[in-house]
Amino acid sequence: MNWPAVAPIGLLLMSNVFMTFAWYGQLKFPAAPLWLVIPVSWGIALFEYCLAVPANRIGYTVYSAAQLKTMQEIITLTVFAVFSTAYLGEPLKWNHMVAFAFLVLAGFFAFHDW
Repeated sequence: MNWPAVAPIGLLLMSNVFMTFAWYGQLKFPAAPLWLVIPVSWGIALFEYCLAVPANRIGYTVYSAAQLKTMQEIITLTVFAVFSTAYLGEPLKWNHMVAFAFLVLAGFFAFHDW
């Protein structure tokens, strides 16, 4: 297994779980005051940065910056799709799936060697 090629995927996946909860987890608690929600979100986001920064540093030895960003966006959308349905109870609609398909297509173009 090629560690520098695989590690960024796992680290970005975990970092996106933290960031999704940092940004959107508070939506389930609309009565919570902003003065509390903001520092809690920042605390969660700290863990995200502790995973995302090494993911990009390790990944840059194998991938280009554009490839890393495209990978991160695909992972972000995948994590958010699971989060929004499982945690927030929002259904995925056909237009969400089309948007995801276009992002995967972007991944093809970013990783295809022309």
